[in-house]
Amino acid sequence: MKQGTAAPADAKNTVQSLAKGFKVLQAFSAQEPELTMAEVARKAGLDNATAFRFLNTLVNLGYVEKVDNSRLFRLTLQVLDLGFHAIARSDLRTRARPILRGLVGEVNEAASIGVLDGSSVMYVERVQAGLTALGVDVRIGSRVPAYSTAVGQALLAWLPRATQLQVLQGQPMLKLTEYTITDIDALLARLAQIRGLGYALSNQETVSGLYVLAAPVLDIDGLPVAALSVAAPARRSTLEQFEQNTLAAVLEAAQQLSKSLHATGGYAAQQLTQ
Repeated sequence: MKQGTAAPADAKNTVQSLAKGFKVLQAFSAQEPELTMAEVARKAGLDNATAFRFLNTLVNLGYVEKVDNSRLFRLTLQVLDLGFHAIARSDLRTRARPILRGLVGEVNEAASIGVLDGSSVMYVERVQAGLTALGVDVRIGSRVPAYSTAVGQALLAWLPRATQLQVLQGQPMLKLTEYTITDIDALLARLAQIRGLGYALSNQETVSGLYVLAAPVLDIDGLPVAALSVAAPARRSTLEQFEQNTLAAVLEAAQQLSKSLHATGGYAAQQLTQ
């Protein structure tokens, strides 16, 4: 918790030191993988002395390491184990990967599977053959705002209105590109349209120069457990051509993954908005 913020109503049931420890881990990102103690303190909302103690504890536990000949710290691969253990409780990734490979080719440069995590989408699997020229660096574990992404919108469209509002109001809605929709009423209308169409189409809403088309992966009760997407540079075609070239394959792939998960009972929709 950042200093100066009010404690939550259930603070008596919360281990504050553990919460601060996770804030320290969350200070690191793909954009800033190495940080000084002072930078960690600022990002985690802690004073320098507290950040120092937490960093040294995490170093001793093996989750953080010191960068040689510097004042920098970085996460170790042991942190990845936590995330992969969570993902590994289902065979979503295993079953998705060959399906994603089949979607990447001359038209699409990337195919992904994302799940809802709070007000963000977390990518749990991705096959990518390009997009580096657009500065797109999405990896397994990367998070992007749910409101601005085709993957997020494909997930939200199949959730109850109360949950949609909870997710959309869970973080500031910033104008990431000139095409990003940030008005809640407009987004709710967009979600209703997506539900009717069966898929979400993004025209450069998160990254300029990138088209994305996504479809939900539904459980046996019709709830979204994930969303499957493909992406391609906008310079290659019009939005209409991209939609025409990718829609059938994406819908078929999402349905195939849904049926595969139904058959094994390996994955159930989870409420990740708390």
